[in-house]
Amino acid sequence: MKKTLSYLACASMTLTLFALACGDSKPPKVPHPTEDGGVLWKECNPSLASPCATGEECRIVPHYDRAVCVRPCDAQTACGTSEAACCPIGGEGTASYCLPTEACTSGGQDDGGPGRDDGGETPDAGDSGTNTDSGTDAGPVTDAGTDTDAGTDAGPVTDAGTDTDGGTSTDAGTDTDGGISTDAGTDTDAGIDAGPATDAGTDAGSSGGSTHIRIMASNLTSGNGQDYDPGHGIRLMQGVKPDVVLIQEFNYKSNSAADLREMVQTTFGAGFSYYQEPGAQIPNGIISRWPIIESGEWKDVEVGNRDFAWARIDIPGPKDLWAVSVHLLTRNSDVRNTEARNLVNYIRANVPEGDYLVIGGDLNTGSFDEPCFDTFEAVVVASGPYPADHAGKTGTNAARAKPYDHVLADADLNQYHTATVIGSSRFPNGLVLDSRVYTPLSEIAPVQAGDSAASNMQHMGVVKDFVVPN
Repeated sequence: MKKTLSYLACASMTLTLFALACGDSKPPKVPHPTEDGGVLWKECNPSLASPCATGEECRIVPHYDRAVCVRPCDAQTACGTSEAACCPIGGEGTASYCLPTEACTSGGQDDGGPGRDDGGETPDAGDSGTNTDSGTDAGPVTDAGTDTDAGTDAGPVTDAGTDTDGGTSTDAGTDTDGGISTDAGTDTDAGIDAGPATDAGTDAGSSGGSTHIRIMASNLTSGNGQDYDPGHGIRLMQGVKPDVVLIQEFNYKSNSAADLREMVQTTFGAGFSYYQEPGAQIPNGIISRWPIIESGEWKDVEVGNRDFAWARIDIPGPKDLWAVSVHLLTRNSDVRNTEARNLVNYIRANVPEGDYLVIGGDLNTGSFDEPCFDTFEAVVVASGPYPADHAGKTGTNAARAKPYDHVLADADLNQYHTATVIGSSRFPNGLVLDSRVYTPLSEIAPVQAGDSAASNMQHMGVVKDFVVPN
C-alpha cells in the first residue's frame, strides 16, 4: 500500500533514504558472522546507550537502512579484513569508517551520526539533534497545549478489562446482552480527526530517517462504571505519553462525541485522532497521534457487548499501521482461542501483508501457554521476551500474577522493537506500568502512587516502543 508521503518521496528522488523507502524491495540485511568466523557487523540503535565495542561508533549505513557498529578509519588505516573497506559516510570530506565492502561500493553514503533527539528517533543525515513534529509537517515539535504534558517520555500502557478479576466482571460468560449497551457515539466517525497530529510532549515524530512509535494497550477503567471518568486511567496514560493506544472499555461521561473529544484532547493533545466502536456497552477503540484514515469493527460472535475495533493509521513512511483493539472473554481459554481464530481470519481477509499490524488490549489470558497465543502467531509475534516492571514481573492483573494484557506486533513491525526508555529508566522488552511499584514517580507525572490500586482498577498498562524507517 503506497501512501501520499511515499509518492512525494518517490517523485523527488533527492535523498537516498527516501529512494530506498519508495522501492518495493527492502534494503539488504546486514551481514552476520560466517561459519569460519567472519566479521560480525552488529546492528545498534543510536537512540540508546551504545552496545558497540570500544573504539566503535553506532552509525546509520544507508545501504542497509540500519544503524551498525563501525570503527573509524582513514587512508593510512587498513580495516584488517577483506570483508571491510574504509570509506566515508556522507560523501567527500566526511569521516570514514570500516564498512562492509558491499556498503562501500554501493555509493550514496549518508551521515547518520550517533546523536539523538528527545524522542529517541534515529537522526538521519544532517540531523543536529532537533526533533521534527510527530505529525506530518516538518516543523519543530510543538506542545499539545494542555497541562496534561507533565512527566517525562513514556510509552503506551496496556491495561486489561475490569472483567478479569474475581468473578465480578460483567463479561464473564454472560455478556451477550447487546441490548443494554450504552451508545458508544451515534456517529461512527464522530471521533476521527484526520488532521496532522501535534506533539503531546513525547517528541515522538519522525526525524527524517525513522519514526519512534510508542504503543499502549489500555484497559485502565476504575470506579463502578467501567469508564475513564474517575481519572486514574487518564493519569496513567498521560504519564507514559503513548502515540497509539489500543483502549478497552472506552467510556467517558455520556459517551457523546464532545465528551470523547474532551477526553482525548485532555489526555493526549488536540491533534490526536480516535475511533470508538459504536453501540457497545464496553467499547473498544483506538487513539492515535497520526491520522486515522479508515476504521471499523469486526464482529466478535462470542460476546454481545463489544467487537474487535480496528483502525488504519497514516504513520510517516510508505507503510500504514493497522491497529486492532481487542477485549477477549474471561469465560475460558477455549473461548479465547475461538475469538483469536476469528480475529486472525478477519486480519487475513482485510489487512495487506505489506503494512504493519499490531493487536493489543485485554486478552484475559491466565498464562503465556494459552492456545490463543499459538493461534495469534499466524499474524503476529506472540512469544517472549515479555514487557515487565522494574522488578521483572510480567503479570498485568491487579495481583500481578497473570498476563492479561498485551501488545503484539507482526514480524514486519516487531523487527523494529526497541527498549522503552522513560527518564533514567530503561525497559528492554517493554513496560508493565504499575504505579504502586514504579520509581521514581516523577518520571511519569502526573501519575499518583495509588492510581493502579484504584477501586476496580483490575489491570496494569503495557507499553512497547518501535523505531520504524520512513
